[in-house]
Amino acid sequence: MAIDVNKNSYTFIFATVMVVVVGISLAVAAISLKPRQDKNVEIEKKQDILSTIGFKKSETKPAEAEQLFDQYITQKLVVLADGSLNTETDAFKIDMAAELKKNREDMMFPLYVASKDNNTYYIVPLRGKGLWGPIWGYIALKEDLNTIYGASFDHKSETPGLGADINKDFFMSRFNEKTIYEGDQFVSVQVVKSGASGNHQVDGISGGTITSVGVQDMLENCISFYLPYFQSLKTQAEAVEETPAGELVQSEIIE
Repeated sequence: MAIDVNKNSYTFIFATVMVVVVGISLAVAAISLKPRQDKNVEIEKKQDILSTIGFKKSETKPAEAEQLFDQYITQKLVVLADGSLNTETDAFKIDMAAELKKNREDMMFPLYVASKDNNTYYIVPLRGKGLWGPIWGYIALKEDLNTIYGASFDHKSETPGLGADINKDFFMSRFNEKTIYEGDQFVSVQVVKSGASGNHQVDGISGGTITSVGVQDMLENCISFYLPYFQSLKTQAEAVEETPAGELVQSEIIE
């Protein structure tokens, strides 16, 4: 019996079948590709973190990034708002975008500790808003918890040739050797239109004022979350420096 392809019922059935087939195909493809996509996101994240301590993203291959990450990232910490640590959560799996939507007292932020050439660096993840969408990055602080060693920024949809240039070396390198404290006061780093001076200012991107301000706000907001923890590290370091060598040895023996 021949099928009358001119009937509306045929068109409806055909369309329904095609929608189901295409939907199933897309679902299968999405499920099968997700592990690979997740792996690519993980590798890119490691490349971004490593770039703050001198391993340029453009020069670090995916397989090499994983090896370098395991070699140089010695600790992955989860910092709470009061400066304490959460030892039960995997820092690498924390979603900064999700954490920033919580009340401050409920937030958990990751902190990566790197060791390179006998120097220690503290790598702070960043997340903020640009002109057209989210911006993010990482900033590596030297062991003094004040001086910036390296920075890495990226974006989702900033304007090409303007705000999108926050991920270019010429802009990111401007943060190197800048400091986030003025004496004991946290001042972060200001991104100004032009004529930056001193240890706490960098020149923004010409024509990308809103994105530049977004980077400034991102730095101030995210770094400020870590200040209680940084203070605890400084207090511990000062206590060790002030303890006479003999007393330190004795206390270690008692323990």
